[in-house]
Amino acid sequence: MITAAEARALQRRYVLMATSIFALDLAITVGFMVLSGSWTQAWLTVGMGVICLLVVNWLVSRWLFGPIAAFLEGRASFASIQRRLTQLPLLSARTVGSLGFVVWAFRLSLAWWLPSFVSGGVLLLAPSVLDFCVGLAVLSIFYFTFTYFVVSDYLATLCTFIFERTGENLGLFFGSYRLKLIVALVVISVGPLAAIIAELYSYEGERLKLEILVDVASALMGVAISSFFIMRSLLQPLRILSDGMEKVSAGDLGVSLPITSNDEAGVLTGRFNTMVEGLRDRERIRETFGRYVDESVATAILQHGSEASNGEIREATILFTDIAGFTTIAEYLQPHELVAALNEYLETVLEPIRVHGGVVNTFIGDGLFASFNMPLPCDGHPCAAVRAAIDIQRAVGSRTFGQGVALATRIGISTGPVIGGSVGAGQRMSYTLLGDTVNLAARLEELNKHHGTRILASQSTRDACGDLFAFEALGRVPVRGRSETIAIFSVDPNGQGNAQ
Repeated sequence: MITAAEARALQRRYVLMATSIFALDLAITVGFMVLSGSWTQAWLTVGMGVICLLVVNWLVSRWLFGPIAAFLEGRASFASIQRRLTQLPLLSARTVGSLGFVVWAFRLSLAWWLPSFVSGGVLLLAPSVLDFCVGLAVLSIFYFTFTYFVVSDYLATLCTFIFERTGENLGLFFGSYRLKLIVALVVISVGPLAAIIAELYSYEGERLKLEILVDVASALMGVAISSFFIMRSLLQPLRILSDGMEKVSAGDLGVSLPITSNDEAGVLTGRFNTMVEGLRDRERIRETFGRYVDESVATAILQHGSEASNGEIREATILFTDIAGFTTIAEYLQPHELVAALNEYLETVLEPIRVHGGVVNTFIGDGLFASFNMPLPCDGHPCAAVRAAIDIQRAVGSRTFGQGVALATRIGISTGPVIGGSVGAGQRMSYTLLGDTVNLAARLEELNKHHGTRILASQSTRDACGDLFAFEALGRVPVRGRSETIAIFSVDPNGQGNAQ
């Protein structure tokens, strides 16, 4: 919300910036009269500046700002004033350049149409035609350039204010950063030099010294003031963009920058905002995706994109969990009680898996399917999976869930080659793990109910862990889906010492 007082203050500041050329013009005029002693035409030269650069410029500036003032006061849309906003520096500079041309054409020609104007013994000195033309061109261009960069500096403040209050940003760009830089360099360096060269070819003796002295004094003052606004106008948008990049590189994706320039720097800032918005969307997708699959799986899929559907094979350890007697438990619990207890249970099971470097791929009813070393690398994955299983049993066995529900967990672990990739059809895809190692881990989880155990591991997992854990061999047993029997090993979570 922009208040009426704020809108008026912004308009006053613009008019002040647009008419600030009068103060510089007055300083140049007074400096000339001080150096030359030509006070006789002061009322004419100063008066012409007051009429054109102050009064007329003030009226035109208020008219130029009218549509923008209507937007600030809530009487117009941003779309309807965006073109005027973008072109404000150019329109203001064009007005001042034209008025400056009129003012200095009048002043420099005074001696031609008032040759006998004498006061105090001082005669008006007529300029040469060359000096008149060059001086008029240089001063008009200088007034144009000064106003352009002063108003551009104001535009940055105005656009920032509008962005912060309304969220609106520039989307039209008519300026050219390269052209701005070229004009600034020409005005600062070539302009004063051209005026001095014209005088070298036009005068001699004391007149030449006087003219050069006036030019040098005026140039020093004008260039010093102009350089300040030129540098601010050219560098401020880049500084804002640089600060935004630093924040993004530090992980802050909440950055949104005001577009304060009507040239390529503004275009670049707009593209930066679009890029950050895309990063925010990607982060939201990753976070949302991570609620349905493990966040690390979501990250891997987003990073690899279509490559994830090609699949890869890697040595990994698979861990399956299931709740013993869950069907019976579900019969006497209300649905909301059952869901609450199950959520608490799964959160308890998830923590050890994450701590030891595992990834939860899928929730299967009351159980889950986790992997170690796929898709994320995990050093010593067989041992990490066994440690996670021991910690799960200790955590689950030491507490109840929901409204005092005790849950017992069965775990199956197997190590071997695993195929990972995105599978599905059309727009429905799922990242999953496939292979005999996955099937065996699921079968081992089921075998716990026949052997009265809580953790069963395959021969490959037991061999990979060596003597780090106390495994009990249960012999060779048939497994559904296999023609040969396999050796299975149980792990007692209470007989392992510190599993960490």
